[in-house]
Amino acid sequence: MQNQMSRDQLRLVVTEVTCEAYDILRIELRARDQGALPAFEAGAHLELQLPGAMARHYSLCNDPADRDRYCIAVGRMREGRGGSTHIHQHVRVGMELVTSSPRNNFPLDQSNAPCVFIAGGIGITPILSMIQACEGRGRPWTLHYAVRSRQRAAFYEVLSNNFADRCHFHFDDEAGGAPMAAAGIVAQTPQEAHIYCCGPTPLMEAVKEAAVDRTPESVHFEWFSAPDLPSAPEKAFDVVVASTGACYPVPPGKSILQVLEAHGALVPAACREGLCATCRTGVLEGTPEHRDCVLTQAERDANDQMLICVSRALSDRIVLDL
Repeated sequence: MQNQMSRDQLRLVVTEVTCEAYDILRIELRARDQGALPAFEAGAHLELQLPGAMARHYSLCNDPADRDRYCIAVGRMREGRGGSTHIHQHVRVGMELVTSSPRNNFPLDQSNAPCVFIAGGIGITPILSMIQACEGRGRPWTLHYAVRSRQRAAFYEVLSNNFADRCHFHFDDEAGGAPMAAAGIVAQTPQEAHIYCCGPTPLMEAVKEAAVDRTPESVHFEWFSAPDLPSAPEKAFDVVVASTGACYPVPPGKSILQVLEAHGALVPAACREGLCATCRTGVLEGTPEHRDCVLTQAERDANDQMLICVSRALSDRIVLDL
């Protein structure tokens, strides 16, 4: 098993840094030779490598038709783990950043059904790229965007000036602190439409609860942090590495990833929360207990892949394609 992270690394130059809204920076990245970059689809993200072995994921917010640049927007999380603060304090025009190629765990479906976008705060970033993709295809869409105040609304001018008839803004401070009525939005959404939601956990949970009776394939989420799962006892099981036949016990309280790393395996991993899919691994035998926020219901039902940073096994033994 070898670390595959370096295979898709890019070295990009910061060509523009602008203040998009209060505590939000928009950063443009290009190749040093200004050449074409790997293509991406709406909903994709980059993994940025930061000092101190920090890896952070940021959604691309520009038009997927752009081939010469990537744009991200970084909200400063003052109570976060330090990645966004480093970017706000140190990233400047002319610097070189190491990133992954674009990865997509939040793609637009390929139909022409109407899209209803529900965004909260910095969750507007992948949604903005999706809006531009829909415009390019002539696909109908509507946006519901909640932020604490107008000053914190990223891309407010672009959205309000160009798409005022399809954008509905909710500013908490102008609504007396009341949250956006996510349940009402979902209830008014036609059954044939697809819902895409990205934002803080309370908003995501509200949309998820309201959409429980909708077709699972028509409701899509991009989580910033892993939602709380119902507590359940964990049982021990064995993980087998198919390429070597090595078998290791995975005790309660330890992830498959932690056990493999303890035995010297170099497995690509980043968030360790089941959010980024960097550690997505094929399953050859056994039944996973899926605990991630990435795989679709169809992918879960297939049981041929899992995110080994959080997911476990329902079977006594699971064989991984490593």
